[in-house]
Amino acid sequence: MSPPPVTRFAPSPTGELHLGNARTALFNLLLARHAGGRFLLRIEDTDTERSVEAHVRALLEDLTWLGLEWDAGPDRDDALGPYRQSQRGALYAGYFAQLEERRAVYPCFCTPLELELARRAQLAAGKPPRYAGTCRNLSTEERARRAAQGVPATLRFRVPAGARIEWADLVHGAQSFATDDIGDFVVRRADGSAAFFFSNAVDDASMGVTLVLRGEDHLTNTPRQLLLLEALELTAPAYGHVALLLGADGAPLSKRHGAASVREYRERGYQPLALLNHLFRLGHSSALQGLLTLAEMARGFDPKHLGRAPARFDEQQLTVWQKDTVHHLSPEAAREWLKGVLPRELDARTATAFVSAILPNLVLPADALPWVEIVFGGPPALEEGGEAVVRNAGAGYFAAAAAAAATTGNDLAAIAGAARAASGRQGRELYMPLRLALTGRAHGPELAPLLKALPPGQARERLARFA
Repeated sequence: MSPPPVTRFAPSPTGELHLGNARTALFNLLLARHAGGRFLLRIEDTDTERSVEAHVRALLEDLTWLGLEWDAGPDRDDALGPYRQSQRGALYAGYFAQLEERRAVYPCFCTPLELELARRAQLAAGKPPRYAGTCRNLSTEERARRAAQGVPATLRFRVPAGARIEWADLVHGAQSFATDDIGDFVVRRADGSAAFFFSNAVDDASMGVTLVLRGEDHLTNTPRQLLLLEALELTAPAYGHVALLLGADGAPLSKRHGAASVREYRERGYQPLALLNHLFRLGHSSALQGLLTLAEMARGFDPKHLGRAPARFDEQQLTVWQKDTVHHLSPEAAREWLKGVLPRELDARTATAFVSAILPNLVLPADALPWVEIVFGGPPALEEGGEAVVRNAGAGYFAAAAAAAATTGNDLAAIAGAARAASGRQGRELYMPLRLALTGRAHGPELAPLLKALPPGQARERLARFA
């Protein structure tokens, strides 16, 4: 029996957590949980110019809000940590030394301008841009001379010629890359910090990561990292490269498709479970229907069902999951969700009555704002066309309804019964004038539960306006 898998999510804190990365985190969590394994969170912050601590805090908050709990990470260190790459410099130094001893790397003194000019020349000649090997065969004396002059140097990995790098990708199947198509790549920057190819691969191996799901934009990185791990005699994980996330129109996901980051959806009032249910089905096929918990997703997750075609994020479909999630909220959870739009002075009983009445009609908290004004504000103005309906019902109809409201409170059955007795109206003709007089609108939440949230005397006052 194979040991339980170890997966990881390894973001760089250079911006907000966007939906594509959130899906990657979800899939790695589900892959681990499905087989009783571990899920690690590693912060890849070696790029000190772009890594921001505020982004780290926001990242942890977003993952926690989504419910994606990690077993070890920057706030839950264990023997394999630390889980911030900026704190792993000593480990990297040891591995750099090993590569230098094995002559698997060499210093590169090329300036950014020289590299850019070489790149342009290759493109102009119709060749793929890759490092030309300018510093690969410098003599020991020449390297020492340049170092003595203080010329900054990166450290490049010496890619062997004439070989092939092959692996079985969990999503794309058999992969094969010729090393002659891979230029010598930087493993240590000129400032001494570890480059992505190096630190990402070394950390996966040293942290015992066995399975990596990541975006397919990393597919061409994998042969380089396999070469590195082989040179260091470290065990490589199994890789799976997940199709990219697009907007509903097939274009790369961006602001024009709605919100692009988890924070934006969070602030708009989307439920984490709604977002997870949509992401779970993007690029991953499942026979499971309906709203799923994270545990149910984990049981149903199968990397064999990850598709190769780009997945399309559709906010309209997310809205379907949002409605389903909202309608399953407990009264307490619903009040918490809406606390930002509810009047602060509401007592718990009135708040519960109001939330219960309007919840079936809501998608986002902002949808409740008009109903807050209708129920807790002054007598509402009638919507267009409503005045004729009210006037046609007659003063006697409303006088009877108002009298019933005065004696029975906000009991819709008693109010409607009095109006029926006074007018002989039935069905829609009976209830529509009441709805308009009480809410100003012809459509909305069920009237009976809504009346339970109306302040005392409000029903009588609103009906008496038309008596």
